[in-house]
Amino acid sequence: MTPARALRLLLLSLAALLLGMLLAGAVALRLLAPQSGEWAMPLRIGPWHTSVSVPAALRLATAAPFAPWLDGRRLQTRWGPVQLHWQARDRSLHLQCAPCRMPASALGSAPLQLQRLQIAVFRDFETLQGLVRADSGLDEGPALQAWFTGRLRDGGLALQLRLSATPVADAYAVLAPQLPELRQARIGGEIALRAQWQLPAGPLRVQPRLEGFTVQGLGTEALAHATSSCGAPSRLRQGDWLVRAVLAAEDQRFFEHPGYDLRELQAALQANQASGGVRRGGSTLTQQLAKRLVTGDERSATRKLRELLYAVEMEQTLGKARILQLYLDNAPWGAGICGAEAAARGYFDRSARRLEPAQAVWLAAMLHKPDAEARAWRSSGGIAPERAEWVAGQLRGGTHERERQAVRQSLRAMAGAAP
Repeated sequence: MTPARALRLLLLSLAALLLGMLLAGAVALRLLAPQSGEWAMPLRIGPWHTSVSVPAALRLATAAPFAPWLDGRRLQTRWGPVQLHWQARDRSLHLQCAPCRMPASALGSAPLQLQRLQIAVFRDFETLQGLVRADSGLDEGPALQAWFTGRLRDGGLALQLRLSATPVADAYAVLAPQLPELRQARIGGEIALRAQWQLPAGPLRVQPRLEGFTVQGLGTEALAHATSSCGAPSRLRQGDWLVRAVLAAEDQRFFEHPGYDLRELQAALQANQASGGVRRGGSTLTQQLAKRLVTGDERSATRKLRELLYAVEMEQTLGKARILQLYLDNAPWGAGICGAEAAARGYFDRSARRLEPAQAVWLAAMLHKPDAEARAWRSSGGIAPERAEWVAGQLRGGTHERERQAVRQSLRAMAGAAP
């Protein structure tokens, strides 16, 4: 064969291969084209931009004829590098992300940093099932394992997940191994949860369960005799108006929970999903105190997990009365003011124990956004009246509806008298 003929055959072969690849790509894109109303995601191939159906991509990726092509491939994703492996024996697709960044908006804006996340997926017609495992990256280390089932329907994926009872200490070792407190804290109890999620845009419903959660070794008993840098203590009693108003505004179930409130966390998750952002917090008054005195206010999942350790131990070492006293004597009220006594004298020129009901409600209503409310007070002589009236409506502790209505009327009078 002459060199010219060999070159011509080579070029024809390359052209045929290229044409075959283009045809295969066109067929694949046709198969992955999203239907009307179907869950889709953007795809970029060189200079071309298109959209693909996520349910179709899941079907293709877990189909025996195509899945072997994925074996050994490595993808760069926004969560981290993902290694793919196809196991022909049981027809399962395995994904490993290490290290992996997992968003956790319920715990803060910064994602969790996982050492290793593994997912095994099996498909039976329109049903996906498998195992999600997060661990410390060590073969003999602690791990979190959850089973899931997903049904491809209505253009999306209906996902159910179940985490069986797992030691809380193991959960901390996997989710926040860098916490210095883990070297000294003795953590007891078990956590389990069930979750349902209709992807892509449906609500995430989480049903957590914590049993026997205890923490020892962090030294919070020293706070029993701590003094505040905010000034003189208020020496408020449980029945005083400011105490009742603060509990109404910040933690209505304070005397019922063990430092965390799973019911309030679930309500916050649903409210934040509905609004598309963080609009409601789920922290208890004890968690807020831990943030104020120990952990700082960084908006991260790691900080929230650390805060929870201190809150649980505080409940066990200090008790409700001391926690409430510490909170009132250290709470921020904006404009550089902290502590209930300093706030009462700074805003109303009287002691915290002598506040009128409406004045107490106004101060309590400031706590959700103290700096913003302090600026509003300086500029207009008052705060957001809607928040104050909401707090008045939540007053308990022997407060009758007639008293709540009287407080609302006083609030309106105060708002009307503001310059």
